[in-house]
Parts: sequence; C-alpha cells; structure tokens
Amino acid sequence: MNPEDLLDLIKQRHSSRCPFDPDRLVDTDTLHQILAAATWAPTAHNMQNFDIVLVHDKVTLAALAALQSQVSPTFIEENFRQLSFSEDELKTKKTGLLAAQFPPEWLSDDAQQGKLIEPPSPLGEQVEHGPALLIVTYDPSCRAPASDGDFLGAISLGCMIENMWLMATAFGVDFHIISSLANEPLATNVKQLLGIAPNLAIALSCRLGYPLGDEPARLRVRRDLTDFVTPGRVAASATVDA
Repeated sequence: MNPEDLLDLIKQRHSSRCPFDPDRLVDTDTLHQILAAATWAPTAHNMQNFDIVLVHDKVTLAALAALQSQVSPTFIEENFRQLSFSEDELKTKKTGLLAAQFPPEWLSDDAQQGKLIEPPSPLGEQVEHGPALLIVTYDPSCRAPASDGDFLGAISLGCMIENMWLMATAFGVDFHIISSLANEPLATNVKQLLGIAPNLAIALSCRLGYPLGDEPARLRVRRDLTDFVTPGRVAASATVDA
C-alpha cells in the first residue's frame, strides 16, 4: 500500500450509527483479520493489556440488547457543549457534531445545566442486530509502569481499537463504538451475562456489520494542520542551560 492509499483509508474510517443488517454476517475470515490487527497494535511496554469478547450469536446479542442503560446527566450536559446548530457553525468550529443528530430534549435548558434525567431503556436493536459485537476488557491492576492513571494504558487501548477500525474499513465492514457498556451498573450486568471475570473492566464495545439500507450523509469536519501544528522555538523569556 502506498502512502496515498493509506491516507485515503484513514479518511474513509468513520462511525456508522445506522442499523446494521442482522442477516448479513461478517464472515469468519474477515473477523479473524480484524482481530489479528489488534495483536499488532503498539502497547505500553508491550503489555498487550486487553482481552476481547466476541459476541455474534443471536441469542446472546438479544440478551445484551434487553439490558437497561441510562444516559447520565453529565454526559448530556458535556455533550451539549460540543454541538453546533448549523452546518456553517460546524464548518467554522471544525470540531464536534451537529445538534440535529441528538434528541430534541438534549438541547433543553435542563440538559445544558446537567439536570435532564433520562429514564433507563434497553440497549435495543443496534446491539441485537449487530451482527457482531466486540467487548474490549482490560485489567486495571496491571497499569503501565510509572503511568499516572494508566494514561499509557489508555493510549494503548486506543491504538488497538484504531488498528481494528482501519482493518474493518479496509474490508468494507462498518464499525461503531458503544461506550455505554463500560458504565455502571450496566458493565456489571454485561460481565455477569457473559461470564467476564470480575477483576476485568470493560473499556468499550464495538459494533461490526453492514448498513441496513443507505446510511444518511453527515458533514464531517477536521481542523487544518495549521490549527494544531506550531513550530517549536525557544521562548524569548526562557533560560537554557548549556
């Protein structure tokens, strides 16, 4: 693969939030290649501190879909701060998402103040109609050496997810991260249902599949290089020891 093809693949990677076709399975060889990409991700001290639970049988997916999840007021409040209310605003900010992608009640005054309490609801069809779900776990007691809050371990998990995501994109498999399975008390219920060891924590989960129909087009924005790359120079007021 030449560098231009690699950059094109990176640009194609996206979150697919639409329903997946439950009858179009991701074949075993493709799943194997996506999971194999995880093994070659860079991890702090080559600790490879992750395990992946692969769920693709319909009975288990339906059981997971029936579990109750609740969106926290904090998530809704902090999500609101990232929103743009028009495409022009989003193009100007170059970060965040359109408000139209979220329920109208998430835009209310209560939502902005962290006072909106959403009732629990089942995880639902997005999980049940996967047709494949990867649940990424790790051992919090095995942190990277001298890494406060296991920051390097979190970076390692991100590298592993990106490897799988790019491989899925290369195979034309859509990919969507679901973070809610890591939140309590849902995480404990998921671990009990799947027999995941209590000492392991759920980092996140990923849906894999093929869109059921055409996925709605969404405006995607990114900062320009000049927005986040600055030349490194010694500050005029700095003293540098020879």
